[in-house]
Amino acid sequence: MNNTILSIQGVSKFYTGKTALDKVSLEIPKGCIYGLLGPNGAGKTSLIRIINQITQADEGDVLINGEKLNSSHIKNIGYLPEERGLYKKIKVISQLLYFAELRGLSRRDAMDKANYWLKKMNLYDVRNKKIEELSKGMQQKIQFIVAVIHSPEILILDEPFSGFDPVNAELLTEIILELKAAGATIIFSTHRMESVEKLCDYMAMLNLSQKVLDGKVSEIKKQFATGTFEISTVKPIKLDIEGVECMAETINDEGSNQYTLKINGMGHNTFLMQVMAQTELVSFNPYLPSILDIFIQKANAKN
Repeated sequence: MNNTILSIQGVSKFYTGKTALDKVSLEIPKGCIYGLLGPNGAGKTSLIRIINQITQADEGDVLINGEKLNSSHIKNIGYLPEERGLYKKIKVISQLLYFAELRGLSRRDAMDKANYWLKKMNLYDVRNKKIEELSKGMQQKIQFIVAVIHSPEILILDEPFSGFDPVNAELLTEIILELKAAGATIIFSTHRMESVEKLCDYMAMLNLSQKVLDGKVSEIKKQFATGTFEISTVKPIKLDIEGVECMAETINDEGSNQYTLKINGMGHNTFLMQVMAQTELVSFNPYLPSILDIFIQKANAKN
């Protein structure tokens, strides 16, 4: 059974004197959170606009559930753009009903959904206020409701945490995870690498209009491992062991002695036996680079 909800096949986009996307292909599984990363100008926004049918690809195809992208898929997709776009003079409830009905909801269903989301986002008391009367954070929450009010299969979030305080960022995080648990597929474009670490199951990275990386986040981190390990012991140990290079030494919050090191020229079991001859071993794990480390490495690779 095919688990792919969105298939991007050799997509290219050209502007005068510029290639925005160069034969980009991605397979996005159903029910996951998929990080779309890249430096400014890498092509992320161009790809998002093609999926949303704001622009068209010059080459390649986009398929949703195996069907070529067409106007009927508008109801399947929710989009939170980085450039927020609400009607400032219109009341919150009127705006939500308008966008919900554009996505095919009846007036009654639209009202039910609007009230549900306003309560969930702690905005029910401002439903009759105009957008311009709300704080920036409230406006951003309304924009998010617009993106999800029709219960889309695919939700595209472009810098969703931009401008949110920590409390509202945590609320949004919880809601994103709830939507995933309910079966939505979420494409998550951000420069906040800690959000990718926390939320994303899969990720892809674009750089200079090309895909340079994609796959499961856990597998990508293993792929970029450098052979460095972290070890914790109850008591300090002597590391004058041939083939062992100590990169860092600290005492962690639990009082254990923690070492970051490279092991060359000996088996891990042999090394661990020498450690345990000195003290009790608490933990021994490979050191995996952060998504930020990987991002910087790949972003600089072609520069």
